[in-house]
Amino acid sequence: MSALAWIARRGRLALVAGLLAGLTLPELAALIRPWLPECVALLLFLTAFRIGHVAALGAGEARGRALLLVLFFQLALPLTALGIAKAVGVETAPLAVVLVLMLSAPAVSASPNVAIMLGHDPAPALRLVIIGTALLPLTVLPVLALSPVLGSPEEVAAAALRLLGVISIAVVAGFGLRAVTGLPDARREALDGAAAIALAVIVVGLMSALGPALASDPLSVAAWGGAAFAANFGLQLACHAAIGATPDRVPVSIVAGNRNIALFLVALPEAVTDPLLVFIGCYQIPMYLTPILLRRVYPPPPEAP
Repeated sequence: MSALAWIARRGRLALVAGLLAGLTLPELAALIRPWLPECVALLLFLTAFRIGHVAALGAGEARGRALLLVLFFQLALPLTALGIAKAVGVETAPLAVVLVLMLSAPAVSASPNVAIMLGHDPAPALRLVIIGTALLPLTVLPVLALSPVLGSPEEVAAAALRLLGVISIAVVAGFGLRAVTGLPDARREALDGAAAIALAVIVVGLMSALGPALASDPLSVAAWGGAAFAANFGLQLACHAAIGATPDRVPVSIVAGNRNIALFLVALPEAVTDPLLVFIGCYQIPMYLTPILLRRVYPPPPEAP
């Protein structure tokens, strides 16, 4: 327990270690990638156990706000982006495709853990993960119907339902264990350390395509990396400026820029997803550096959990 607590206090460094391993150890990344669903399920279980169902589900007003935010993030934003791309005639360009897909995706499952590392309440982020994933089979359909290159709505809906099943099982198990056993404050930091390890392992697998691409075409990787940073941090900072000083300001801003675009790897045709692999690898970098690079933007509140 003390070792895990020590890791929790250095959680940001664990994320950097995962990024470096994903870039420099492609064999390890390829080995971990098939196990990513299990790693994500473990992370969600740990997060749900730490937060508990009462805080995560919130009151009716909190759930209503989360629903409106999900509809804005996963439906209004991608449809707006797709409309702009069509208006200027670039809707089939790889960058336009990847940005529309990113905006269509639900919150990445690590969002609550990023909020924890920044000293903020993770419950609003977990609420957006749960509701966003549950609604994805519905919110993604209009985007797919209007896009000329994104493949079959049935395939994406099936993949979204599989993801929803994984999340539901992991979250319900975590909530159930918390309700039965409780969670002493002394054990909370140990759970945060275990979550930091899980995050580091996950990022290694998600970056399996980035190391080889960096060796073969560094200029292309640099261009995709710039796009990933601009999209991720741009959305976070825009959301943070727009929603004002609300209690959930930071977790909502984290969710705005950090989306589970990797979901589409298992749902769309290879002709669509192959150009996205490098972007997805690059996208992990601003995501995992958020607790470091945006710490001054997201200072912990005085009553941080």
